[in-house]
Amino acid sequence: MFEVHPSLSRVPIVAVVRRFRFVVLACVLLCCGPAVPSMAQSDTNAVSPISVGDFDSNVIQPMPMPQAAPQAGGGQAASTPAAFDGGKAWQHLQAICNIGPRISTTPGMLQQQRYLEKHFTANGGEVLKQEFTAISPVNGTQVALQNLMVRYNTDRKRRLLLCCHYDTRPFPDRDKRNPRGAFIGANDGGSGVALLCEIGRHLSDMDGPWGVDLLFFDGEEFVIERNHPMFLGSTFFAQKYAAGQIPWKYEYAVLVDMVADKDLQIYFEKNSLAQGPDRLTRSIWGTAQRLGVKEFIPQAKHIIKDDHLPLNNIARIPTCDIIDFDYPNPKAGNVFWHTTQDSIQNCSQDSLHKVGAVVLAWIQEIQAMHAQPDREQ
Repeated sequence: MFEVHPSLSRVPIVAVVRRFRFVVLACVLLCCGPAVPSMAQSDTNAVSPISVGDFDSNVIQPMPMPQAAPQAGGGQAASTPAAFDGGKAWQHLQAICNIGPRISTTPGMLQQQRYLEKHFTANGGEVLKQEFTAISPVNGTQVALQNLMVRYNTDRKRRLLLCCHYDTRPFPDRDKRNPRGAFIGANDGGSGVALLCEIGRHLSDMDGPWGVDLLFFDGEEFVIERNHPMFLGSTFFAQKYAAGQIPWKYEYAVLVDMVADKDLQIYFEKNSLAQGPDRLTRSIWGTAQRLGVKEFIPQAKHIIKDDHLPLNNIARIPTCDIIDFDYPNPKAGNVFWHTTQDSIQNCSQDSLHKVGAVVLAWIQEIQAMHAQPDREQ
């Protein structure tokens, strides 16, 4: 992601895509729910909807979850719900950072995919993979990338989408001392993944009429030069959704990115206050206010290009971006972003807990609001 002037808010479109395939790796079907009209705008009738009946166990194999060391310090906020476990989210962040860089197409990314498959399968998720191709910024060849989706309560027709990107930038190119060093991306890339890992633990048994899906975008930062296209996975997904090739529909989507900053201050992101996602955004900050999480500040600040733009502009899914774009803090500015300083030492278990507790409580509120006995079947 990056901050832009309002006149530069258009998102680049992925030019090279070859195929679209969801591979079912694990399947748990729970509950049933109501139907909802499509929110997407189709731009083609030439391609049939995807099938989730193709199995390919060779795409990704389970692997043991890396062991995480306990964190020193960093307690949980008393004002936030205990249901979201910041300690568990922190262990996921440690394990993910222990893998090292998770650049698209690399062994680090594959190891992370295996970690996520094992985790989400164990807690009742149906794990799917969406494959697409792009031109590598490293050598100019065509390479395969993969979005990862985890679905819960798949018979429920009305659905929410929680998402993040799970790739890391090839290099810490904004680092003045070592712009070609190793980029761990603990906050930018790791924090969203860790948060959704803990959110997923609560979803299979969640009451309510709406199903919830988690989506991990590949290729958000598969760039070296500034003119390379970004948001590859989210753009590909949004194009397929708009074309009617995703056989389920989403009411809302929430993107989480850079949410483990030690000095957490999350303002309204201005693109998230547009006509489509405005009501969604304000409802999430309202939940934070009810929980007493003061780090959600109801003031607009940054204009950010991120994975929420394809979802809003192409898929027409109202999508909010929850992001702290002052890393490490507003006084210093965003100086840790895309540098070697984006390490777990500059992240906080408490911040992960607060953001996760707000998101989980908001989902629970949405479920309770729509849990009517006479709802449509």
